Amino acid sequence: MGRARAPEAGSAAAPAFPRQLSPRTMRVLGPSLSAGRLLRLRLPPWQPQPPGPRLSSGRPAAAGALERAMDELLHRAVPAMPAYELREKTPARAENQCADFVSFYGGLAETAERAELLSRLARGFGVDHSQVAEQSAGVLQLRQQPREAAVLLQAEDRLRYALVPRYRSLFHHISKMEGGVRFLVRLRADLLEAQALKLVEGPHVREMNGVLKNMLSEWFSSGFLNLERVTWHSPCEVLQRISEAEAVHPVKTWMDMKRRVGPYRRCYFFSHCSTPGEPLIVLHVALTNEISSSIQTIIVKECPPSETEERNKITTAIFYSLSLTQQGLQGVELGAFLIKRVVKELQKEFPPLDAFSSLSPIPGFTKWLLGLLKSKAKEHGRSGLLTDSESQEIAELTGGPALETLQTLLSSSEWAQSEQLVRALQAPLMRLCAWYLYGEKHRGYALNPVAHFHLQNGAVLWRINWLADVSLKGVTGACGLMVNYRYFLEDTAANSTAYLGSRSIKASEQVLSLVAQFQKNSKL
Repeated sequence: MGRARAPEAGSAAAPAFPRQLSPRTMRVLGPSLSAGRLLRLRLPPWQPQPPGPRLSSGRPAAAGALERAMDELLHRAVPAMPAYELREKTPARAENQCADFVSFYGGLAETAERAELLSRLARGFGVDHSQVAEQSAGVLQLRQQPREAAVLLQAEDRLRYALVPRYRSLFHHISKMEGGVRFLVRLRADLLEAQALKLVEGPHVREMNGVLKNMLSEWFSSGFLNLERVTWHSPCEVLQRISEAEAVHPVKTWMDMKRRVGPYRRCYFFSHCSTPGEPLIVLHVALTNEISSSIQTIIVKECPPSETEERNKITTAIFYSLSLTQQGLQGVELGAFLIKRVVKELQKEFPPLDAFSSLSPIPGFTKWLLGLLKSKAKEHGRSGLLTDSESQEIAELTGGPALETLQTLLSSSEWAQSEQLVRALQAPLMRLCAWYLYGEKHRGYALNPVAHFHLQNGAVLWRINWLADVSLKGVTGACGLMVNYRYFLEDTAANSTAYLGSRSIKASEQVLSLVAQFQKNSKL
């Protein structure tokens, strides 16, 4: 259903699983993975048509031919909006014209070619602004005169109809084709990738992305989603897809995957009712007796394959990874629904379970911090980021000015190998991280996307954990820090309302204390 994911959320490359396994490895993995099953790990998700002419700066004739072909296709495939009076009487667009669009699009092998077609669709087949102006004027005129309510309501309905872009009808008809919704998810993934690469820009493209996102949100609403659990006996195609989709903590080996679906672990995903068994979004859960403060205890800890769960010791569920498998579904509300469904499922399985928390990465923290250090270093005065004693200790350990040397240190992971630097940096980095999560905002909401996700779901910014992820990715991306967002089920609705309405962040005493220390030093 998806093609290669955009490198946006720290997605990892798929692990290189062996084609042939030794007899010993097969015995360890268990009987559910036969060699035959390993050889057919995935069905091909994308079947492009033979490519036609390509856009090429060196071959203007070929590029011109492709552009003309695009224009001809769009005028043929995208229906004109019928008059308002005929909106329910006009026959549906012929299926073969929608199929022509799907086939043509599938034959475009280059990202730039697909971007060009989507850009032409967005610019040339959107809303008829003259009709919008005419219908708006009619509504305003009726509001100034005493008229029956029915007349005004019909005028408003005409305005709503005029505001529908032409390409929406194309998407609607494609969705009715076999595999049509799957195609549109891929198309939106391509559109997002083209926007990220600056191949397409402008308000028309953003508008089309929003229209398609809203349509997908309707088609992938919670009523159409199935919750499925992954075990070691799940089909190999599912296990492979789960491993490839893991964007937070990459799966290294089959044994690693087996641990993540084994004892004291749960893995769930949503699938659509039209494509059962195909993961859309995946949630990994650790079952523990306390709120975990380190990812090493979850994904690195060796658990004997035969270990059985002592159910009376399981009191806490830790959500440690949430990964979207279809990039075309970005922005569609799936993660919050999945967490709620999994909570209910776990409560049925483990009645004593009473604590729910994430153990989340902090993407973007190091990048933000390096930018802050760089700007403060130019001021040549007391930065307020470090206390005098911290600056002196760091300068003595590194042999240079604290802020400048910190920029160099934090640009790599080597500092985490020094016990002295680890001790010296713990207090300032914990303070800075607390402020980044609690105080740095984008349009009034948390700047960090993971924080924003959990806070809008009603979680509490509960605990910041030092050296919680000592992997290369964890140290370079967030200085080894991770954070727990705790879900107090009875308070999530109120917390969510407070965050979304008044932009108020619910945080623990630990976090608020660190924020207060930062503000005191920085004179904020």
